[in-house]
Parts: sequence; C-alpha cells; structure tokens
Amino acid sequence: MQQMTAQFFTSAQQVGKDLWCSVFDAKSDPFSRYEFIHALEESGCVSAKTGWQPYHLGLYRQDTLVALCIGYIKSHSYGEYVFDWAIAQAYEDHGFDYYPKWICAIPFTPVTGQRIAIADGIDSQQALHGIKAALEHQGAQQGWSGWHINFCEPELADALERLSCSRRKTVQFQWQNHNYQSFEDFCQHLKSRKRKSIIKERRAVADAHLHIEVLCADDITSEHMTLLSRFYQRTYLKRSGHLGYLSPRFFTLLWQSMRSNLVVICASKSEDSTPVAASLFVRDDDTLYGRYWGCSEHYDHLHFELCYYQGIDYCIKHRLSYFNGGAQGEHKIARGFTPLYTHSCHYFLDSPFTEAIDDFFARENAQHNLYRQDCEKLSPYKME
Repeated sequence: MQQMTAQFFTSAQQVGKDLWCSVFDAKSDPFSRYEFIHALEESGCVSAKTGWQPYHLGLYRQDTLVALCIGYIKSHSYGEYVFDWAIAQAYEDHGFDYYPKWICAIPFTPVTGQRIAIADGIDSQQALHGIKAALEHQGAQQGWSGWHINFCEPELADALERLSCSRRKTVQFQWQNHNYQSFEDFCQHLKSRKRKSIIKERRAVADAHLHIEVLCADDITSEHMTLLSRFYQRTYLKRSGHLGYLSPRFFTLLWQSMRSNLVVICASKSEDSTPVAASLFVRDDDTLYGRYWGCSEHYDHLHFELCYYQGIDYCIKHRLSYFNGGAQGEHKIARGFTPLYTHSCHYFLDSPFTEAIDDFFARENAQHNLYRQDCEKLSPYKME
C-alpha cells in the first residue's frame, strides 16, 4: 500500500484550475467547481480578514493528487448554517478556545454536495484515513478545536461515522419533479385547498401588473448582476443590519465565469420597466438551486412567485429533477417542497466535551426525526 502525503493550499489558485478539475469533475455540484470557489476568494469574500481563511487539503500518492477537500480555517461560526454556537459558548465558559477550527464547506451555501473529491481508482476509505490523519496532525500544530464537514453527501457521512466522527442531521425542503407536464399539472396533484391558495397568490402578482422575465446564460447581463447585488445587500441590511457576505465583485466574477449555470428572474413595473425585485438561481444538469433574492418595493406574494413558483415552472419546462430551496422555511411545505435530511460530520481534538457533544447530537438528531415526521404530515399532495 503506497503511502499518501498531504499538502494544504491557501487558495484555489494555488491548487490550479486544471488540478482542481481533475478531481472535482463536471458531475460535481456547481458550488464545488473551481470557478465558484475562486470567485469567493478573488472577491475577498473569504479570507483571513473575513474569518474564512482558505486552507484546502490535497492528498497525494507520490506526485499525483488523489483527493481534495474544500477547506477553511474559521475564527467564528458565521455563514456556515450548521449552528454550533452552544458548543462554542461551552468552550468559552470553561476557559477553552473553540476557535480556530477547520471546516470543509462551501461558504455561505447551505447546499448538500461533494465536499471531498477522491480520484477514480482510489480506495475511498484509505483516502479518508489519510485525510483524517492530516487534519489531526495539522490541527494539533495550529491549535484547532476540531474539524467539521458540513452539508456532505450521506455516503460520505456514513464513511466518516466509521472513522469515529460525530454526525448531525438537519432538515431542509426540496421540490421534486414527478414528470409534471406543466405548472398546472403540478397543481393538479395538490390538495384542493393548497392548489387554490397557490393560484390565489399567483393571481395577486399578476394583478399587480408586473412583468416577469426569466433570463438564462448569455441573456444575463452585467447590469442584471449589479441589480442582484443591490437587492441582495438590501435584503441583508433589512434582515440582519449588515450588507451580507457577498460583495458586488463576487456577483461580477460569478457572471463572468459561470454564466451558463445562472438563472435570473426579474420583476419590473409594466408601465416603465423599473425593476422592483429579482432572484438568482444556480443550476446544473439535474437540479435548480435557489440562492439570493431582493426587492425595492413590497408586493404581496412576490417573494413566493420569484423564489418558488417561477423556479418550479423553470424545472418543469427544462426537465430538471430537483429544486433545492436552501435552508429553513417551513412555508415551503405548502408550496410543494418536501422535507429531507442534510448531514454534517464533526471531529473534536482532545476535547473535554466529546461525550457531552455526542449526547447533544443524539438528542438533536432524534428531535429532527420527529420534526421531519411532523412536516411530512403537512404534505400538500393528494394521497395516491
């Protein structure tokens, strides 16, 4: 068995696009692509200054890259969407440092996908052993409290559990295309009351005399991305009191490097074409991912129209199988989204709280099981 060696990279550019793409292939989710990670770094959205120091882990066999982890050294827990504030507080209360920590994740993106890429022909369990050993060694040298892999695929979570990682589950909501022929066909599969509610909400938007435009790929201009950036900042300012995690430069770089993966849906006043709202989606060959939304004026149900109904309609027209609506949002259930689990794995280094954390995770996972069951009872679909 040939020994594997590890190398850490402080930027995606240091890895190089060709090398990155040799392991994260075209079948990877769009957020694991070199272009997306590089845009976050090049725009300054992730850096030591923002508390997201890029620290990607490469695993080599001789001189060949055989595995790559998208990783960051964190000095806080913002922008992760797997909440560990209670654990951080317990560390602080007892005089221990919880930060820095290392996470394998896509910054500001609560979407399940490929977080660790392992080259074809490489034994995955052997590669994970090498990754774990590298993280333990580096963590001891740098004083990390531990390492974490957020929104990983269930198969990876299973493998990491076998390596003594602790596992957490959360619940998100996703829409699935059951070969619907149109939005109206989709509505016919809903219970009468839910179907009437959706029709009523969509009619309210239509009665507001707004022009809805769906733009894809080369139809999207730099002006659209500037508009989206402003709307994104406005949304965060209203909700959180800051301008959000993503800079205007990020939106520009995303447009320049991943335009073919973007879908923009705009609402404008019919009388003068003034944009009043917009939503941004990212897509691949199978899934539409709802990402960012914002508006300059309030219209009843416009958020649902631009963020959900138009997305469902797009998936039906373009034969996409899934619509990932992002984190949280029980209101999605009534609009056809169903609950599913997301997974994250955690390993704490020399922690006095490991037993207590494992107990907390076990109780939390049991609560999420009950929560998912309760959500399933609220399904808007007819009984088949």
